[in-house]
Amino acid sequence: MTISKRAQQFQDALHQRGLDLTVVELPDSTRTADDAANALGCQKSQIVKSLVFRKESTGEPVMVLASGPNRVNEKAISAHVGGKIGKADAEFVKQVTGYTIGGVPPLAHRERLTVLVDEDLLTFEETWAAAGTPNAVFKIPGKITDILDDHTVVSVK
Repeated sequence: MTISKRAQQFQDALHQRGLDLTVVELPDSTRTADDAANALGCQKSQIVKSLVFRKESTGEPVMVLASGPNRVNEKAISAHVGGKIGKADAEFVKQVTGYTIGGVPPLAHRERLTVLVDEDLLTFEETWAAAGTPNAVFKIPGKITDILDDHTVVSVK
């Protein structure tokens, strides 16, 4: 099965990291957690949302990997990173991750980001995350934290 160029680039990044995970592209968009859960036949809470914020004082990128239904409490995240954060715009997200909103994977970014992982994601033996495009996803068997570089597990609520 062939996948788009962008999804293939992410697939290659997984292999370069020694991760034997497979990117799949679905006929329907997986841009939202609801869309992804419906397309994959899993619980919405098994969907990893990759949300990019920007630390207001420094412009530093902060990524929050949140469970599908969870709303991120920006005050709690601000406390974790030691400064107020705000949502990043589409241009900033593309600049720091290399991907457009709706297709940002949890790893293999263009720049180093502070990564915070929703503790709720650790309750699953399998999660799904974006893989470079709004239609591409990959399954993460085991804990998402096993495939990430530096990260901190937090409560995002």
